[in-house]
Order: sequence, then structure tokens, then C-alpha cells
Amino acid sequence: MSPAPRWLKLGLAAFFGILLLWQGWYLGWVLWWKWANPINTSFQNQRLAEARQKNPKAELKRQWLPYAKISTHLKRAVIAAEDDKFVDHEGFDWEGIQKAMEKNQKQGKVVAGGSTISQQLAKNLLLSPTKSFLRKGEEAIITVWIELLWDKQRILEVYLNVVEWGEGVFGAEAAARRYFGISATQLGAEQAARLAVMLPAPRRYERNPYSAYMNGRTELILGRMGNAYVP
Repeated sequence: MSPAPRWLKLGLAAFFGILLLWQGWYLGWVLWWKWANPINTSFQNQRLAEARQKNPKAELKRQWLPYAKISTHLKRAVIAAEDDKFVDHEGFDWEGIQKAMEKNQKQGKVVAGGSTISQQLAKNLLLSPTKSFLRKGEEAIITVWIELLWDKQRILEVYLNVVEWGEGVFGAEAAARRYFGISATQLGAEQAARLAVMLPAPRRYERNPYSAYMNGRTELILGRMGNAYVP
């Protein structure tokens, strides 16, 4: 067998070199955010760009709140609604992914994702919401780094402060003030459950936050919150 041509070797070396640099860039941000609070996320930047197409002066509503000051009710509600194995898994809920795949196959379309809080955070921090195998692969790598370098408390703290909760609304503090006129520190169990139920599609659910569906889901999450372990 003849050796590979020189141009092919150089091309492969360049490809893997660029890949390492790209992954190193992501890793650098994950390391930085272990101690520093994110000012902007990739997803927030995208939403702000969309909003400024309609209104050049548009701004996002967000205010960082330290982990200790966020209502424990909200922590329990979000874990119960989004990732009930959060404190036990290492970034991926394989059982949840399997169930989501079976549900999607049965429905003939994507109706469930099975993503953990860690996976959602990886996507929101550094990636686009575009669905592709490449993006899912990047999400998986970043998720592994987040789980290796951060503890569960830091993961939940950052998630609760950067996740979208409505049109231009990001983080628990902005959400609590938007929907209830109070700080996220003061959220009660029912309020927390209602906010948690909004997370899969906040810009849709904010149009009718007291619909029959939202009320039913809120009651369901309230019933699960007692079993949610908070880091």
C-alpha cells in the first residue's frame, strides 16, 4: 500500500489543529465561568439581535442573583420539571434519552428531547439552537467539561440565571419580577412551579400562563417537588 500523499497529511494535520483550537476556546470559557458569572450567553446574544431588528434600542431583562438567594422552591421546581436525576447523573440521563427517542418514534416527530440541565446550559452558553448532529456533538463535549470542572451547585446557579423565561426575559430574578412583581428570593412553591413549567417554551407559555394546560402541569410539578433533591 502506497503512503498517503503529503497534501493529505498536511490537510489532516491542519483540520485536527483547528479542531483542537476550537475546542480549546470552548474549554477556556467553561474554565472562566467556573468563577466568573457570564455577562452574555450565545443564546442571549441571538435573542437580542432578533429583538433589535424590530427595535434598535431593545435590551434584555436580566439580573444576576447568587445561588443562596434564589428561592429553594424554584430550585426544587426546576429540577422536578426539567431534570429529576440532576444530582445523580454526570451530565446525561441515558434513561431519559431512551424514553424521549421512543416517544418521538411513536409520534413520528420530535416531541421530547431528554436533555439534562447541564446539556441545556452548555447549549445556551456557547452554541446556537440550530438542530444538527454537529451542534449536538459540541453540546455533549461542553457538557462533559461543565460536569468535570463545576460542581452541581454552580451548574444550577448559572442555569437559573441565564435561562430564557419569556420575550427578552432571562434568569430567575427577571422572571420573578416579570410575572409576580417580587424577587426570586421570595418565590413560593406554586409560583416556582409555574415558572418551571414555562421553561420548555417560555415565549409561547407567557401568552397564557394560567391556561388549563399550565395549571395542570403546575399541580403536577408541585406534587413532585418534595422528592427533588437540591445541591
